[in-house]
Amino acid sequence: MDISSAGQFFLALKDRIDPSKVQGLTATYQFHLSGDGGGDWYVRVTDGQPEIVEGTAAAPSVTLRASADDWMKIVSGELSGEQAFLSGKLKVEGDMTLAMKLQSLIAG
Repeated sequence: MDISSAGQFFLALKDRIDPSKVQGLTATYQFHLSGDGGGDWYVRVTDGQPEIVEGTAAAPSVTLRASADDWMKIVSGELSGEQAFLSGKLKVEGDMTLAMKLQSLIAG
């Protein structure tokens, strides 16, 4: 994956989501990324159809917070999501089950 910023990651995300893994899923993932290159994005999946929007969702199912730098390390595989969570670099609010599914939803 040749993506150098969080914005590029979210622009490319729709093509990376494996439709077979989100079939029947309805959820909204909110991402708050701080620091240089950060911002707010959300991914709304409605019965397997993903929509990626820059901004803040009204009622997300799960919210993930990290620095843009740490997020890029997570999505590049340099830092595992579990390690980031346990070390406090990734904060999760809401449905933890949905948060745990996130990595498997994104095709590698």
